[in-house]
Amino acid sequence: MTTDQNLVPLRSTHSAPVVFGAGAAIGVLGGMIGLGGAEFRLPLLIGLFGFAALSAVILNKAMSLVVVLVALPARLAAVPAAEVAARWPVAVNLLAGSLLGAWTGASWAARMRTATLYKVLAALMVLMAAALVVTHTTTLGTLSLPLWAQVPAGVVAGFGIGVVAAIMGVAGGELLIPTIVLLSGEDIKTAGSLSLLVSLPTMLVAFARYSRDGSFAVLGANLRFTAIMAAGSIVGAVLGGLLLGVFPDLVLIPLLALILLVSAVKLARHD
Repeated sequence: MTTDQNLVPLRSTHSAPVVFGAGAAIGVLGGMIGLGGAEFRLPLLIGLFGFAALSAVILNKAMSLVVVLVALPARLAAVPAAEVAARWPVAVNLLAGSLLGAWTGASWAARMRTATLYKVLAALMVLMAAALVVTHTTTLGTLSLPLWAQVPAGVVAGFGIGVVAAIMGVAGGELLIPTIVLLSGEDIKTAGSLSLLVSLPTMLVAFARYSRDGSFAVLGANLRFTAIMAAGSIVGAVLGGLLLGVFPDLVLIPLLALILLVSAVKLARHD
Protein backbone atom coordinates (compact mmCIF):
# COMPACT_ATOMS: atom_id res chain seq x y z
CA MET A 1 0.00 0.00 0.00
CA THR A 2 1.16 3.54 -0.63
CA THR A 3 0.87 6.28 1.97
CA ASP A 4 0.35 9.64 0.33
CA GLN A 5 0.84 8.83 -3.35
CA ASN A 6 -1.89 9.85 -5.79
CA LEU A 7 -3.97 6.75 -6.38
CA VAL A 8 -5.93 8.52 -9.13
CA PRO A 9 -3.58 8.15 -12.12
CA LEU A 10 -2.54 11.31 -13.93
CA ARG A 11 -3.13 11.09 -17.66
CA SER A 12 -0.63 13.06 -19.71
CA THR A 13 -2.20 15.54 -22.12
CA HIS A 14 1.03 16.38 -23.97
CA SER A 15 1.03 15.96 -27.74
CA ALA A 16 2.61 12.92 -29.36
CA PRO A 17 5.45 14.91 -31.04
CA VAL A 18 6.46 16.42 -27.67
CA VAL A 19 6.43 13.03 -25.96
CA PHE A 20 8.31 11.33 -28.82
CA GLY A 21 10.83 14.19 -29.00
CA ALA A 22 11.48 14.05 -25.26
CA GLY A 23 12.04 10.29 -25.46
CA ALA A 24 14.34 10.72 -28.45
CA ALA A 25 16.41 13.37 -26.68
CA ILE A 26 16.85 11.07 -23.69
CA GLY A 27 17.72 8.18 -25.99
CA VAL A 28 20.41 10.24 -27.73
CA LEU A 29 21.98 11.19 -24.40
CA GLY A 30 22.11 7.58 -23.30
CA GLY A 31 23.11 6.23 -26.70
CA MET A 32 26.16 8.49 -26.91
CA ILE A 33 27.60 6.69 -23.88
CA GLY A 34 26.22 3.25 -24.70
CA LEU A 35 23.34 3.27 -22.18
CA GLY A 36 19.55 3.45 -22.35
CA GLY A 37 19.28 6.86 -20.68
CA ALA A 38 16.55 5.98 -18.16
CA GLU A 39 18.31 7.94 -15.43
CA PHE A 40 17.83 11.09 -17.55
CA ARG A 41 14.22 10.20 -18.38
CA LEU A 42 13.06 10.01 -14.76
CA PRO A 43 13.47 13.72 -13.87
CA LEU A 44 11.86 14.61 -17.20
CA LEU A 45 8.78 12.56 -16.33
CA ILE A 46 8.53 14.44 -13.05
CA GLY A 47 9.62 17.93 -14.08
CA LEU A 48 8.22 18.27 -17.61
CA PHE A 49 5.28 15.87 -17.67
CA GLY A 50 4.19 16.38 -14.07
CA PHE A 51 3.97 12.80 -12.82
CA ALA A 52 4.29 12.14 -9.09
CA ALA A 53 7.45 10.34 -7.98
CA LEU A 54 6.12 6.77 -7.81
CA SER A 55 4.09 7.15 -11.00
CA ALA A 56 7.19 8.43 -12.80
CA VAL A 57 9.22 5.47 -11.50
CA ILE A 58 6.60 2.98 -12.74
CA LEU A 59 6.41 4.59 -16.19
CA ASN A 60 10.20 4.77 -16.36
CA LYS A 61 10.42 1.09 -15.48
CA ALA A 62 7.95 0.18 -18.24
CA MET A 63 9.89 2.17 -20.83
CA SER A 64 13.23 0.80 -19.63
CA LEU A 65 11.86 -2.71 -20.02
CA VAL A 66 10.84 -2.02 -23.63
CA VAL A 67 14.23 -0.47 -24.45
CA VAL A 68 16.10 -3.43 -22.93
CA LEU A 69 13.95 -5.95 -24.84
CA VAL A 70 14.72 -4.12 -28.10
CA ALA A 71 18.43 -3.76 -27.30
CA LEU A 72 18.96 -7.36 -26.21
CA PRO A 73 19.02 -9.01 -29.69
CA ALA A 74 21.38 -6.33 -31.05
CA ARG A 75 23.68 -6.64 -28.05
CA LEU A 76 23.74 -10.45 -28.26
CA ALA A 77 24.49 -10.18 -31.99
CA ALA A 78 27.48 -7.96 -31.21
CA VAL A 79 28.96 -10.55 -28.85
CA PRO A 80 28.84 -14.25 -29.86
CA ALA A 81 26.13 -16.09 -27.92
CA ALA A 82 28.59 -18.87 -27.05
CA GLU A 83 30.90 -16.33 -25.48
CA VAL A 84 28.12 -14.90 -23.33
CA ALA A 85 26.76 -18.36 -22.45
CA ALA A 86 30.20 -19.44 -21.26
CA ARG A 87 30.04 -16.70 -18.63
CA TRP A 88 26.62 -17.62 -17.26
CA PRO A 89 27.98 -18.03 -13.69
CA VAL A 90 28.69 -14.27 -13.63
CA ALA A 91 25.07 -13.43 -14.47
CA VAL A 92 23.67 -16.02 -12.07
CA ASN A 93 25.88 -14.71 -9.26
CA LEU A 94 24.51 -11.18 -9.65
CA LEU A 95 20.94 -12.38 -10.21
CA ALA A 96 21.06 -14.21 -6.87
CA GLY A 97 21.11 -10.79 -5.24
CA SER A 98 19.44 -8.52 -7.80
CA LEU A 99 16.12 -10.38 -7.93
CA LEU A 100 15.65 -10.03 -4.19
CA GLY A 101 16.94 -6.45 -4.35
CA ALA A 102 14.43 -5.57 -7.06
CA TRP A 103 11.49 -6.89 -5.04
CA THR A 104 12.76 -5.16 -1.90
CA GLY A 105 13.44 -1.85 -3.65
CA ALA A 106 10.03 -1.78 -5.33
CA SER A 107 8.38 -2.57 -1.98
CA TRP A 108 10.25 0.28 -0.29
CA ALA A 109 9.39 2.75 -3.07
CA ALA A 110 5.71 1.80 -2.98
CA ARG A 111 5.54 2.42 0.77
CA MET A 112 7.61 5.61 0.97
CA ARG A 113 6.04 8.99 1.54
CA THR A 114 6.20 11.08 -1.61
CA ALA A 115 8.55 13.66 -0.08
CA THR A 116 10.91 10.92 1.06
CA LEU A 117 10.90 9.24 -2.34
CA TYR A 118 11.88 12.50 -4.05
CA LYS A 119 14.88 12.83 -1.72
CA VAL A 120 15.88 9.20 -2.22
CA LEU A 121 15.68 9.65 -5.99
CA ALA A 122 17.83 12.77 -5.70
CA ALA A 123 20.48 10.86 -3.75
CA LEU A 124 20.44 8.06 -6.33
CA MET A 125 20.87 10.62 -9.12
CA VAL A 126 24.09 11.71 -7.43
CA LEU A 127 25.16 8.05 -7.24
CA MET A 128 24.49 7.63 -10.96
CA ALA A 129 26.50 10.77 -11.75
CA ALA A 130 29.44 9.41 -9.75
CA ALA A 131 29.18 5.99 -11.43
CA LEU A 132 29.07 7.68 -14.85
CA VAL A 133 32.22 9.68 -14.18
CA VAL A 134 34.17 6.77 -12.67
CA THR A 135 33.19 4.30 -15.38
CA HIS A 136 34.03 6.58 -18.30
CA THR A 137 37.09 8.45 -16.99
CA THR A 138 39.05 5.68 -15.29
CA THR A 139 40.42 2.35 -16.42
CA LEU A 140 38.57 -0.33 -14.53
CA GLY A 141 40.69 -3.26 -13.48
CA THR A 142 39.61 -6.34 -11.58
CA LEU A 143 39.56 -6.91 -7.84
CA SER A 144 40.94 -10.45 -8.34
CA LEU A 145 38.95 -11.81 -5.41
CA PRO A 146 39.17 -15.51 -4.54
CA LEU A 147 36.03 -17.47 -5.43
CA TRP A 148 34.91 -17.74 -1.80
CA ALA A 149 34.83 -13.93 -1.61
CA GLN A 150 33.76 -13.18 -5.19
CA VAL A 151 30.46 -15.08 -4.96
CA PRO A 152 29.09 -13.34 -1.84
CA ALA A 153 30.42 -9.99 -3.14
CA GLY A 154 28.44 -10.55 -6.34
CA VAL A 155 25.27 -11.36 -4.40
CA VAL A 156 25.61 -8.27 -2.21
CA ALA A 157 26.43 -6.04 -5.19
CA GLY A 158 23.51 -7.53 -7.13
CA PHE A 159 21.14 -6.85 -4.25
CA GLY A 160 22.21 -3.21 -4.05
CA ILE A 161 21.91 -2.73 -7.80
CA GLY A 162 18.50 -4.41 -7.81
CA VAL A 163 17.28 -2.01 -5.12
CA VAL A 164 18.58 1.07 -6.98
CA ALA A 165 17.21 -0.08 -10.34
CA ALA A 166 13.77 -0.79 -8.87
CA ILE A 167 13.50 2.53 -7.02
CA MET A 168 14.62 4.57 -10.04
CA GLY A 169 12.86 2.50 -12.69
CA VAL A 170 16.10 1.97 -14.62
CA ALA A 171 17.79 -1.09 -16.11
CA GLY A 172 20.87 -0.63 -13.92
CA GLY A 173 23.52 -1.00 -16.62
CA GLU A 174 25.33 2.06 -15.28
CA LEU A 175 26.11 0.05 -12.14
CA LEU A 176 26.08 -3.50 -13.49
CA ILE A 177 28.74 -3.02 -16.16
CA PRO A 178 31.49 -1.66 -13.85
CA THR A 179 30.53 -4.24 -11.21
CA ILE A 180 30.95 -7.11 -13.70
CA VAL A 181 34.30 -5.71 -14.83
CA LEU A 182 35.55 -5.28 -11.26
CA LEU A 183 34.38 -8.63 -9.92
CA SER A 184 34.87 -10.86 -12.95
CA GLY A 185 37.44 -9.08 -15.10
CA GLU A 186 35.26 -9.16 -18.23
CA ASP A 187 35.84 -6.66 -21.06
CA ILE A 188 33.34 -3.81 -21.40
CA LYS A 189 31.54 -5.31 -24.43
CA THR A 190 30.97 -8.69 -22.78
CA ALA A 191 30.02 -6.96 -19.52
CA GLY A 192 27.41 -4.97 -21.44
CA SER A 193 25.78 -8.14 -22.78
CA LEU A 194 25.86 -9.83 -19.38
CA SER A 195 24.35 -6.73 -17.78
CA LEU A 196 21.32 -6.97 -20.07
CA LEU A 197 20.86 -10.63 -19.13
CA VAL A 198 20.83 -9.58 -15.48
CA SER A 199 18.73 -6.46 -16.06
CA LEU A 200 15.82 -8.13 -17.83
CA PRO A 201 14.72 -10.63 -15.13
CA THR A 202 15.55 -8.07 -12.43
CA MET A 203 13.27 -5.51 -14.08
CA LEU A 204 10.50 -8.07 -14.50
CA VAL A 205 10.60 -8.83 -10.76
CA ALA A 206 10.37 -5.12 -9.88
CA PHE A 207 7.59 -4.70 -12.43
CA ALA A 208 5.67 -7.59 -10.88
CA ARG A 209 5.99 -6.01 -7.44
CA TYR A 210 4.83 -2.60 -8.67
CA SER A 211 1.84 -4.24 -10.38
CA ARG A 212 0.47 -5.06 -6.92
CA ASP A 213 0.36 -1.37 -5.97
CA GLY A 214 -2.49 1.07 -6.58
CA SER A 215 -0.24 3.55 -8.35
CA PHE A 216 0.41 0.97 -11.09
CA ALA A 217 -2.86 2.23 -12.61
CA VAL A 218 -0.85 5.14 -14.01
CA LEU A 219 0.55 2.75 -16.61
CA GLY A 220 -2.88 1.69 -17.81
CA ALA A 221 -3.95 5.33 -18.02
CA ASN A 222 -0.86 6.28 -20.02
CA LEU A 223 -0.20 3.32 -22.31
CA ARG A 224 -0.17 5.54 -25.41
CA PHE A 225 2.16 8.03 -23.72
CA THR A 226 4.46 5.19 -22.63
CA ALA A 227 4.53 3.57 -26.07
CA ILE A 228 5.29 6.87 -27.84
CA MET A 229 8.03 7.88 -25.41
CA ALA A 230 9.56 4.39 -25.48
CA ALA A 231 9.59 4.52 -29.29
CA GLY A 232 11.30 7.91 -29.13
CA SER A 233 13.83 6.53 -26.67
CA ILE A 234 14.66 3.63 -28.98
CA VAL A 235 15.06 5.88 -32.03
CA GLY A 236 17.15 8.30 -29.97
CA ALA A 237 19.33 5.50 -28.63
CA VAL A 238 20.08 4.37 -32.19
CA LEU A 239 20.97 7.94 -33.21
CA GLY A 240 23.05 8.35 -30.07
CA GLY A 241 24.86 5.12 -30.87
CA LEU A 242 25.75 6.53 -34.29
CA LEU A 243 27.18 9.59 -32.52
CA LEU A 244 29.24 7.39 -30.19
CA GLY A 245 32.77 8.80 -30.17
CA VAL A 246 31.84 11.99 -32.04
CA PHE A 247 31.94 14.03 -28.84
CA PRO A 248 35.02 13.51 -26.66
CA ASP A 249 34.34 11.93 -23.26
CA LEU A 250 36.24 14.79 -21.66
CA VAL A 251 33.37 17.09 -22.67
CA LEU A 252 30.41 14.70 -22.80
CA ILE A 253 30.78 12.88 -19.47
CA PRO A 254 31.07 16.00 -17.25
CA LEU A 255 28.11 17.52 -19.12
CA LEU A 256 25.93 14.45 -18.56
CA ALA A 257 27.05 14.20 -14.93
CA LEU A 258 26.11 17.86 -14.48
CA ILE A 259 22.64 17.17 -15.93
CA LEU A 260 22.17 14.40 -13.37
CA LEU A 261 23.36 16.62 -10.51
CA VAL A 262 21.05 19.49 -11.52
CA SER A 263 18.18 16.98 -11.76
CA ALA A 264 19.11 15.71 -8.28
CA VAL A 265 18.89 19.22 -6.83
CA LYS A 266 15.48 19.79 -8.44
CA LEU A 267 14.16 16.46 -7.16
CA ALA A 268 15.45 17.14 -3.65
CA ARG A 269 13.54 20.45 -3.65
CA HIS A 270 10.39 18.91 -5.11
CA ASP A 271 7.36 19.00 -2.81
